[in-house]
Amino acid sequence: MTALSIYTDPHYELKQKNMKQIAFLLSISLLTIIACRKNMVSEEFASEQKFGHDYKPEVELTNFTNSTIITNPLYPIGAGKKYIFEGQTPDGLEHIEEQRLNTTKLILGITCIVVNFKAYVDGILIEEAQDWYAQDNSGNLWYFGEAVDNYDADGVLLDHAGSWEAGKHNAKPGIIMLADPQQGDAYREEYYFRHAEDEAEVLETGITVTTPLGTFNNCIKTRNWTRLEPDLNEHKIFAPGYGLIKEINITDNTEIFLIAVQ
Repeated sequence: MTALSIYTDPHYELKQKNMKQIAFLLSISLLTIIACRKNMVSEEFASEQKFGHDYKPEVELTNFTNSTIITNPLYPIGAGKKYIFEGQTPDGLEHIEEQRLNTTKLILGITCIVVNFKAYVDGILIEEAQDWYAQDNSGNLWYFGEAVDNYDADGVLLDHAGSWEAGKHNAKPGIIMLADPQQGDAYREEYYFRHAEDEAEVLETGITVTTPLGTFNNCIKTRNWTRLEPDLNEHKIFAPGYGLIKEINITDNTEIFLIAVQ
């Protein structure tokens, strides 16, 4: 049959009409599927967001009268001291330095201390951040956010993923260390919907742990996780007077230790 012969087909117009009807029905079906999917995503988003909206931390100004004086023994952040951590990871040798700076930042009317955080892998800086903490009058140490710079292997700034500040974009502060942690206590360390949702639970108290730096008594052990990374599961050990001394990544079975306080 030649190309011109289709115009002599007595059923040609009927076939064309049927094809148009089928195409119309398919387009309607596709639009319906897309609309349903959008509704499902919207409902899921709203449900997740409500989960965060139920979190309402109490951060009254009157409860932070000496917010820059850190006395919590399990997270001391000594002024002028540098805390150095190291451990072998799947990406290479990780080296972390944390040091409190001689500056402060006002967040939600509360004066926070500033801690500089640097992470290296095989000697290459991959992340630098300014973390903001404040202690309430009961001795709980609060986390009010961080400003993050992420770098590639050539030292080029990639992005600021992970940055958040309490009071902006509905972000809320969390507790990084309780004043009197007890087994079974659970708490949020931070909350910025779909960006920063770390949580923790106290697994053990009064334990003795030995690391390359020495033997520590009366330590606590926590489980740390985030619903943003379901596969990530960590345990952390905190010692009085030192803070974090050991971090265990349960997922890949790697450990990072506090190796020096300078």
